[in-house]
Amino acid sequence: MRASRLINILTTLQARGLVTAETLAAENEVSVRTIYRDVDALSMAGIPVYSERGSDGGYRLLDGYRVRLNGLSSAEAEAMFLSGLPGAAADLGLGTLMTGAQKKLTAALPEDLRRSAMRMQSKFYLDAPSWLGENEQPLHLQAIADAVWNSKRIHMRYRSWTAEKNREAEPLGIVFKGGAWYMAARVEQSVRTYRIARILDLLVTDEHFEWPGDFDLASYWIENTRRLEEELYPDMAVVRISPFGLTMLQHNSPSHVRNCMDVSPQADDRGWHIVRLPVPSQHMAVSDFLRLAGEVEVLEPVELRDAMRAAVSTLADCYGRIDSSGNPG
Repeated sequence: MRASRLINILTTLQARGLVTAETLAAENEVSVRTIYRDVDALSMAGIPVYSERGSDGGYRLLDGYRVRLNGLSSAEAEAMFLSGLPGAAADLGLGTLMTGAQKKLTAALPEDLRRSAMRMQSKFYLDAPSWLGENEQPLHLQAIADAVWNSKRIHMRYRSWTAEKNREAEPLGIVFKGGAWYMAARVEQSVRTYRIARILDLLVTDEHFEWPGDFDLASYWIENTRRLEEELYPDMAVVRISPFGLTMLQHNSPSHVRNCMDVSPQADDRGWHIVRLPVPSQHMAVSDFLRLAGEVEVLEPVELRDAMRAAVSTLADCYGRIDSSGNPG
């Protein structure tokens, strides 16, 4: 355990420069006193670690000192070969780089770790899109990736659900979700999400923008997803549903609906349950419930129940029409 911790301290100092003892202690889940002893041990081993005193002090390596470490464990080597999505890397124009990096890592690993890592690749494959879906390959993806990396402003013509709009934006990050690519971009001092496949025209300018120091892409995406789900499912409905219908509903519903779904603990004589759950707009809710056919009955709200009755009546009329020759009308 201590050897692994010493390696971690070394790599942290090499990657970040000045690091406080408190930070090292927190990241290694030990006391500050233990970090003091570890640093002393590194110094005694000839590693040029020195301290800077004061409120802004900490530990750092001697300028220009670099350490070559081959301290990967078997599990770490396997994780390296499982990380990343080859298809996504290729879409971003990084497929060749990823392949080259993995070849170099393979060559650098000891024989036992090399076999372990290659075994991981042979047994696991990551397929990001949903079932029966496929990756989008937006025309402007690689250009936007370059703009994100180099903090360059862009001009784009974007097609939303309602209209086409021209936008000047500062691209802050790219997210790959469910086979689709999204861009987080700052527009008029607020951060918004754009589906890259809906960008019709793009101009990457030579104007650089200042990266917002308080922006965190992962945190933004989690909060944006939560807010979007709440906006898409603003209402609640109460339904009576069969065991098969409940299974299908839980299987096909997005995570927000599943997390908010309240299923009655007791079933009736037929095995049906009462379920309270979030629903989208009335039109979309009718479409969703019609997929379950006779396995579900909407109880509340009254407006949604009436809309279901009207939809079923329309279907009955459609399938009940017969022309004079006895064929469907």
